[in-house]
Amino acid sequence: MDMAIGRKYLFTNKDLLKLIIPLVIEQFLAISVGLADSIMVASVGESAVSAVSLVDNINILIINIFAALATGGAVVAGQYLGQKDHKQARFAANQLIILVSIISLIVMALLYVGNEFILNVVFGNIEEDVEAYSRTYMNIVLASIPFIALYNSCAALFRAMGNSKVTMIISVIMNLINAFGNAVLIYGFKLGVAGAAIPTLFSRALASIVILILLFNKRHIIHITRPISLKLNKFMVLNILHIGVPNGLENSVFQLGKILLLSLITSFGTASITANAVGNVVSSFGILPASAIGLALVSVVSQCVGARDYEQVRYYTKKLMKIAYLFMILINLIIFLGLPIILDIYNLSSVTKTLASEIIISHCLFGVLLWPLAFTLPNTLRASNDVKYAMIVSISSMWIFRMGLGFIFGKYLKMGVLGVWFAMYCDWLVRTIFFILRYRGTKWQIFRI
Repeated sequence: MDMAIGRKYLFTNKDLLKLIIPLVIEQFLAISVGLADSIMVASVGESAVSAVSLVDNINILIINIFAALATGGAVVAGQYLGQKDHKQARFAANQLIILVSIISLIVMALLYVGNEFILNVVFGNIEEDVEAYSRTYMNIVLASIPFIALYNSCAALFRAMGNSKVTMIISVIMNLINAFGNAVLIYGFKLGVAGAAIPTLFSRALASIVILILLFNKRHIIHITRPISLKLNKFMVLNILHIGVPNGLENSVFQLGKILLLSLITSFGTASITANAVGNVVSSFGILPASAIGLALVSVVSQCVGARDYEQVRYYTKKLMKIAYLFMILINLIIFLGLPIILDIYNLSSVTKTLASEIIISHCLFGVLLWPLAFTLPNTLRASNDVKYAMIVSISSMWIFRMGLGFIFGKYLKMGVLGVWFAMYCDWLVRTIFFILRYRGTKWQIFRI
């Protein structure tokens, strides 16, 4: 074990690398495939890109809700691991899988019932061809909700054990199948946006089945025990929901705000919708290291909290934040230098290319300065059960600054889609201030399962 100040630490540098590197690879591959998908869809036309982007915002909203529940289960299981109570950690895993399965089926059914409301009200006044593409894509992809929810839950449990290699391998398989299927169905069979949706459904279904089977393996500290009981335990479910609900509410309100801002962006025209979509995909690479390290932080901190060692919580938080910033600088520099090549791949109109370029350059700058503190650092609070503070700050900042300033900058100051992005940067700044102040104090250290 690493030694510091004459004491033993829970994670060696080797442990951290084994956790972080697969997460970075997994995130990179997922975003790379997303980029490849958007390029393939672009061959159908800008309307198809806009449609897939609009529907994916709904998908991300739902995925974030279940990712939050998965995080709740992973934090609970991780804290029990820190307490060396492996039986309770396994029980938490069982309860998480049952809970997520039930809720995901209900959510999928509700979305199918309300898909016309989403198309005609939530998306606002979109062009007819964009609406037609959106309907086709959404009707197929919605069927994948239970599968991606189950996959995320199992993946979170593997990360709680410090085993991110499993999720990386399955993610590689899932994303390669998705990319290959897109190429065949879009270019070969000319299925358009349906050719992008069908492989998504198939790859998510396959990934969820494979990772669930692996979680039955008793060699893992956390595994699904047999026989499986479908009965929910009130105490354990409340523990999971105590973390999952505020985190899920935070994520869902955050994504809902983005969806509502899309109704503003759609009023700027197809060029703005497409530039926003391209900006979202490319800028995802810019935040990749800090996002991956944020997942690792949950696993590391939850075990330290379970062991009641807050000195180690601060030690690993500072260590991982430094790594996040180092790689954020490197990857955003690469994006900035390679931007002309990236935009040429999309075959955009001159107006759309200019808008996308302005969005991506601004994101590179503000992402390096603010994103890790605004989004990676609060994972220490969440893994310590201080989820309500993180939720209140995030939701308040989202609605007051990103939403409020988004309409002011974009609509009333005539800044268009770029104004919406600058409102987002103001939101990041506010989050950063509040999360730094909270972390420097000690109030977040009083929470524990």
